[in-house]
Amino acid sequence: MTRRARTLAVVLTVLCGAVGVLSATQTWLHVSLAGAASDDLAVSGTAALAVATPLCLAVLALGVALSIVGRVLRYVFGGIAVVIAAVLGYLTAVVVATRPVSAVARTVTDATGITGDDPVAHLIASMSVTAWPFVMLAGMIVLLVTGVFILLTAHTWTTSGRRYRTDVVGAAPTTGTLDAVDSWDDLSRGDDPTAGDDRR
Repeated sequence: MTRRARTLAVVLTVLCGAVGVLSATQTWLHVSLAGAASDDLAVSGTAALAVATPLCLAVLALGVALSIVGRVLRYVFGGIAVVIAAVLGYLTAVVVATRPVSAVARTVTDATGITGDDPVAHLIASMSVTAWPFVMLAGMIVLLVTGVFILLTAHTWTTSGRRYRTDVVGAAPTTGTLDAVDSWDDLSRGDDPTAGDDRR
């Protein structure tokens, strides 16, 4: 069960990060401008919410690192996951619910050359939301639950990450056949796993 808990947490975290990155690259908003200034404008998630892609990439990295870190960092990463999920989920909900001018201002400025929130607001005739910000919201909800799950179960995970740790001092000699990973662990600690064979 403990191994499954760790695997589930890692997979869900990476999946949420990947879904977030995918969502951020898609169109979140469609903007129609008053008059004939321009055709309908598509606003991507990255344009609407600049922090979306960096935070989702951070989640991806966090998920990968979560598979090898020790107990303390599991709690740290679980807390970070909760914070990112809450912040990004809130900011996405604001875009969906209020459709702020700031979310489309850069796209409108690029198309028309007009800057400033008030001038841009006067240009906007209508604004509609696509399904992609809701995908981001769903991903952040799952990430929030996953972060809480990590915080609640991290102490029960098996320490498979011990083979990657460099703080293991005076580790007991291993008996039996060493696999490639164990041999690499010995080398990383400064031990020669073949020394015993040479002395025979």
